[in-house]
Parts: sequence; C-alpha cells; structure tokens
Amino acid sequence: MLAFAARLLDTPEEVVALSFARMADALGNSMLIIALPVFIAEQPSAALGRLPEELQVGLVISLFGLLFAAAQPITGAWSDRLGRRRPFVLAGLVVMAVATLGFTRAEGYGAIVALRGLQGIGVALVVPAVLALITGATETRNRGNAMGVYSTFRLVGFATGPLLGGLLLVRLGFDAVFIVGAGFVTAALLLVWLTVAEPAAADDGGARAADGRPPGTGRSAAGAPTERRGWLPSRSLAALMFSSVVLACSLSMIASLENVFNERLAQTAFGFGVAFSALTVSRLVVQIPLGRLSDRVGRKKLIVVGLLALAPITASFGHVTSTAQLVGLRLLQGAATAGIAAPAFALAGDLARRGSEGREMSLVTMGFGIGMAAGPVLTGALAGYLGFAVPFYAFALLSLLAAVTVWRLVEETVGRA
Repeated sequence: MLAFAARLLDTPEEVVALSFARMADALGNSMLIIALPVFIAEQPSAALGRLPEELQVGLVISLFGLLFAAAQPITGAWSDRLGRRRPFVLAGLVVMAVATLGFTRAEGYGAIVALRGLQGIGVALVVPAVLALITGATETRNRGNAMGVYSTFRLVGFATGPLLGGLLLVRLGFDAVFIVGAGFVTAALLLVWLTVAEPAAADDGGARAADGRPPGTGRSAAGAPTERRGWLPSRSLAALMFSSVVLACSLSMIASLENVFNERLAQTAFGFGVAFSALTVSRLVVQIPLGRLSDRVGRKKLIVVGLLALAPITASFGHVTSTAQLVGLRLLQGAATAGIAAPAFALAGDLARRGSEGREMSLVTMGFGIGMAAGPVLTGALAGYLGFAVPFYAFALLSLLAAVTVWRLVEETVGRA
C-alpha cells in the first residue's frame, strides 16, 4: 500500500509512511482539544481561582506548546549529534500515548498540567526527527510536494480528532476520549516501528556528507557552500520562525475560548469541534497543490500572500454571530494557512545544513510551538480582561507584520540554483 501511495503522490515511501504515522498521532492528540477545556472547567485550580476560566484553560493548552517549543532545539540537536532519527520518533510516541491515557486517572488541575506538559515533551521528540527524515529523503525539486503531502496527512488527523473527540465526549464521556486518543497514538507507534527504517550512514563514518560537503555545511540558493552559523539562526530561518509563531497563534487562539464561543453561539462541544476542524478541510483541498506550486514558483511568494490573507480573516473572528459563520471563517483560515505551512517547512529544509537538519528545522517548528503556547494564553488574557474581540485584532496585526518580515528578510531557494 505504501508503494502505491508513493507512486500516486509522487513522493518517497519514507515520506508516505511518516505522513500516515503523523496522521494517526495527530488524530489522537487533537481529540483532547475539545475535551480538555470542558475537563478543566469541571475541576478548576483552587490556587488560580481568581483568574478567569478562559485564562486557566489557556494556561494548560499553552503549556503543551511551551514545552514543545523549548525542547525541540535540544531534541533536534541531540538527534543530529547521534545521527539517528527513528529512536526519537518512537520514544516521543510512547510518551504521548502514556500521557494521553494518564488523563483517565487525572484528578485536579495539577495532574492535568503535568500530563499536558508530558505530551508537549513527547511531540518535541517526534517533530524535528520526522522533518529531518523527510528532508533527507527529498531534494529541492520535490521537497515542497513532500512537505505538502506530510502536512495534508497530518491535517487529516488534526481535523478528524476534534470531530471524534466531541462526539465521544457527548455520547460516552471523558474516559472514552482519552482511551481512544491513546489508541491512535499507539497505532502511529506501531506504524513507525514496522515501516520506517533508519537512513544508512555515510561510508566514511559521517566525516563527509553524500554530496561531498563536510557535516555542518550547506548550500546557498546560488549553490555555494554556506558557513557554519553556530547556534544562531540565519536571517531567513529567524524570519520563518517568526511567521510560524504567528501562524500557530492564529490557529490555536480559539481553543481557549471554546466555552465562550459555545455560550455566545448557543452550540455544543460537537458544534465547536465541527468549526475547529473546518480549517483542515480547506487545507486538505489546497495543501498539496500549493506545496507543488512552491517547487515551481518559489516558497517566499506563497508565504507572504498567505500571511496577508490571514490578517482580515483573523480579525473577523471577533464578530461571529453563528456557528455557520465560525465554520466559514475557519475554512478561509485554512486556505490562507495552506500557503504558509508547507512552503515554510520546505524552505527551511532547503536552507538547512547537511548534518544539522534536526536542529535547524526545529527552529521553525519551535516557532510553531511558541505560537501554540502563546496563542491560547494571550487570547485568554486579552479576552478575559479587555474584551472578546481584542485578541483577534492583535493577531491580525501580527500577521501583517510577519508578511513584511518574510518579504524583507527571507532568502528564496527555488529557481536560483
């Protein structure tokens, strides 16, 4: 089946296998997006009792992104140093499965915080290693398509999870959500264990890369080797990291407002799950075509256009009056973010130096984790203290700033070699 899917998608089999695995673990993990706000509301923190409920929810959701962001450069550099990726993917999936199942025994706000933090560490082990594997299996000419395939499969899981989580929560309760979620992460673990092999090391023990470059060097858009930069990111990677922060903030900010949206729009947790997943529906339609387009016309243009489109869409969330409007905005948001995600990952892969893919690509995914952490907590604070619409205006302005930053600072890698 993997061989058939690889031919159909014009993508290496390793990429397809990793994409299927990320789809399964994203499905299991995203089920908690719907369950956790309600779960927290039923057992709020006594110590944080004076804080608005939206902010308490945002703190837990943000902890996941915070640890995810902070741990990624460490796990990415560790995998670079060892020259191995597969053990990090397997270990991360084990941690995620155990933490998800642990919610069935969680009592109190402190236990919820600890388990959510453990999930963040698990994802930090997985993501840099997976992206390094995909980068190693592709070239500039097909990397945008591969990242589009990877993002699309992951989004299938991310879209299905909230729907299934909302349905299970309404029909069977919290334990059903946590058990089924852990089951999907375990399925991802088995898939990686059975189908993904560790890439072969260079014959000279890694002294030089396959293209003759010493480890830690790369090639610029013009094809010339680039110098070591130490731990500091290049200007382009730093700008891509900032765009990832803004992207993730825009995607995750409504999570801490689930209860507010449900009350304002008179909808259930399942209705919010439908709206939350709608973003992924539109991304599924356009993600692979846009990834392939970035292989032809360049990555930078698509990222800038996506960020510019994201700004007015984000601002409009503060004025929705029905579930249908919320769903429609999430569909538009998905189309805009599809022009950012896969091209940004592909561009980061183009710029990553040989032997340092795990750490350098982790800078972009770390930005995504920072956004996942900052989005809900800032949204909860701004909405709780300043008003419901304020956070949406704030992140709309950040989208415009990110577009200007990418346009001015990011190096293009397609069509200049």
